[in-house]
Amino acid sequence: MIRTATACIFDMDGLLLDTESIYTQITQSIVGQYGKTYDWSLKGNMIGRPMLDSARYLVRMLELPITPEEYLKERSGLARTEFPKCHPMPGARELVSHLSRHNIPIAVATSSHRNLYEIKTTRHQNWFALFDAVVTGDDPEISRGKPAPDIFLIAAKRLGVDPVSALVFEDAPSGLEAGIAAGAQVIAIPDSNMDKSRYTGATQILASLEQFNPERFGLPAIRN
Repeated sequence: MIRTATACIFDMDGLLLDTESIYTQITQSIVGQYGKTYDWSLKGNMIGRPMLDSARYLVRMLELPITPEEYLKERSGLARTEFPKCHPMPGARELVSHLSRHNIPIAVATSSHRNLYEIKTTRHQNWFALFDAVVTGDDPEISRGKPAPDIFLIAAKRLGVDPVSALVFEDAPSGLEAGIAAGAQVIAIPDSNMDKSRYTGATQILASLEQFNPERFGLPAIRN
């Protein structure tokens, strides 16, 4: 049963910004040095999780001759060049701007650390300035990353709302699990390569943010 929402909390990677294609490109360039292939059988279990957890999973599954920390260091160097080029996902800028104009509390809750958040939003600072709160994966209040609910509970607290009245937008199964654990309703917007059966429990599963209808959740309608 759909409940009225009083605030919206957004994941960032693959939801607001098209960073996942860049992550794939960077990761393949690293693992390719060792004759390995990075595909969705791996990526599907990594997206949305804390970066060290994902790095450990990648190194273990591909049996890479490097440590997770060495992988992340190499990835960080490539990220500084590539991530500032990322573009908004379809409908993302428009929806955030709409909610901001109507004074709906909005937050970003991303597993990315603050330095990566700053790099990814380099060309989008005016847009991301609309958010009332930004919680990153290295926030000192977070003790557990997604799929634990910590990041969404902290985001709701900083918006001054009950998590139960928040509407979470996520593209990753781990993020969906985290949002549900926080007590929120979750709109899932999976990548087209993801198995939709992994999104059980989502309030809605949409192809993009362009399909979201705010009125169904008691939010202001988008007028064309």
